[in-house]
Amino acid sequence: MTYTDAQLDALRRTGDELADATVAELFARGEVGTFNTLMRYVSTAGAPLPDGLPDVAREFLEATRTPPSWVDWAEMEKARLFFIDNNVHISTALSFASMPACYVVPHVAKLLSASHGLQYPSKRMAETGQFTVHLMQPNAFEAGSRFIPASQKVRLLHASIRHHLTRENHWDTATLGTPICQEDMIGGQMFFSLLVLDSLHRLGIHMSTEGAEAYYYAWRVVGATLGVDQDTVPRTLDEARRFLDLYMVRHMGSSDEGAQLTKQLIDLYEEVVPGTFFDPIVSALIRHLIGDTCADWLQVPRTSWDTVVKAVPHLLGVLETIEDRSPLGAWALDRLGHLTTVLELSSLTRGRVMHYAIPETLKKDYGITGAVPRTHRWAPPPSTV
Repeated sequence: MTYTDAQLDALRRTGDELADATVAELFARGEVGTFNTLMRYVSTAGAPLPDGLPDVAREFLEATRTPPSWVDWAEMEKARLFFIDNNVHISTALSFASMPACYVVPHVAKLLSASHGLQYPSKRMAETGQFTVHLMQPNAFEAGSRFIPASQKVRLLHASIRHHLTRENHWDTATLGTPICQEDMIGGQMFFSLLVLDSLHRLGIHMSTEGAEAYYYAWRVVGATLGVDQDTVPRTLDEARRFLDLYMVRHMGSSDEGAQLTKQLIDLYEEVVPGTFFDPIVSALIRHLIGDTCADWLQVPRTSWDTVVKAVPHLLGVLETIEDRSPLGAWALDRLGHLTTVLELSSLTRGRVMHYAIPETLKKDYGITGAVPRTHRWAPPPSTV
């Protein structure tokens, strides 16, 4: 699949027809509050829908309660095992590469500032981390899981943001396109899949081609559950590279919102890291993973740790050797990765489960396979620009 500026321009004008129609009717009928109250008690797949749920919301939830018919469950299991084997590294990439990459796209940074509040970056990080953990559970699409309800609520949340920004004149659609449009949703999918794999490669993590492809496949499934048009989504990692390169060349740059969001992110993780001696490693990791140009746009401070983090791949290589050669070492590192992920989410949420809800208004303040063998190592597709 090839992409042109004209094709991406068309995607900039397109949102999520089903979710947008549902949210528009909920607001027109004044039923958003009722919907949010009732949906707080629907957090697992297969749970009976509560009485009093507005008909339009019930119809949306029924229409989106099952995964895409084309899902390859064997591939999803490979992705889950890949995540288990690399969860601490994936968490690092999501925090210090994927989120800053969002901020280096000015209109995305502007949208995040308008819809998530500059004072509470932990909410955005917690939602992203918790969503990923739900996805990678062995029963993610079965009764009792949290992934499908979470994806349904995220889809409605995105539609509500589009509703507010376009109707309250907080968004220049002619210049910026539809907020959370198809192009940006696919771009986000690339940030959380291909860019994560790029970051793991840059950290020196050994990945098999099979594992990398499975992880990317899982995020294609995520995109489908979030209302992304599957006819336009890159099917392979090579296609993903072409899309991401074109998307970033079209949109990346500096912005006040991007710099402020990045500062909040750095401050947040410096609070999570015990003491102050290791604080500079947060900025250094971001700079290492997204590169100096993007880091300068986001005003990421330069620190004495910028050189130190270049030794990270060597350290991780030692840990992987221990993991490969010792079953006890592998078990210990897997437990460490699991505990690190749980600790990070607990710190971000202050121990609470995140709830997604359709905002009644936008705050005016914001203006708008088991262990991967060391052979057959995966390498990122080369740049197309």
